Amino acid sequence: MAPGGTTRDDAAPVLSVTRTRAQGHRLPLTPAQTAGPYLRLGMSRPGMAEAVPPHAPGAVRIGGVLYDGVGAPIPDGVVEIWQADASGAFHHPDDPRGPVPAPEGFTGFARSLTEDGGHWSVVTVKPAALPAPDGSTEAPHLDVSVFARGMLGRVVTRIYFPEDAGTDGPGGHRCDPVLAHVPAGRRHTLLATAVEGGYRFDVRLQGEGETVFFDV
Repeated sequence: MAPGGTTRDDAAPVLSVTRTRAQGHRLPLTPAQTAGPYLRLGMSRPGMAEAVPPHAPGAVRIGGVLYDGVGAPIPDGVVEIWQADASGAFHHPDDPRGPVPAPEGFTGFARSLTEDGGHWSVVTVKPAALPAPDGSTEAPHLDVSVFARGMLGRVVTRIYFPEDAGTDGPGGHRCDPVLAHVPAGRRHTLLATAVEGGYRFDVRLQGEGETVFFDV
């Protein structure tokens, strides 16, 4: 017996389709999205804002505010750091010095979700200077990735430390090959400020005082 009470000789089931829209009707387009309001879902985990435990030797807190192009704080962004350890070693297969055991509790990575007011912060240690691919020496720094709603992808910058700014030898800012490519008038946007218990570093995505970002 087919649906609707009709009989078919082959007794095969009959599938019917009820049309609820006129022929050729199309659904409206959904709003365009890049990295939308659900960007941060799935990016949170316990302890993710700590590259080292808070009470580890040399642990410091680094944080600041993430600003948009008109100078308003971004309350739903993400700031990540990736760095060498206090001896200047990256615990990664690409480190030219070969594999080096990581200090206990050191992950080399931390992620902070911005809060109301755009605040972000991580706990880490200041890295040492490290060798650059061209044989020179890079000053101590943190590699930083920033994600935010409305951006097609991350932007990448660095955090340098104020105590290394006046150093001429290896490990100083004047000898850093990356800083050498940054216009002198904009290098201050990569420089953290020393505060009690650590450092402050604000990130400005656009506009006046825009942070220098790197093409990687």
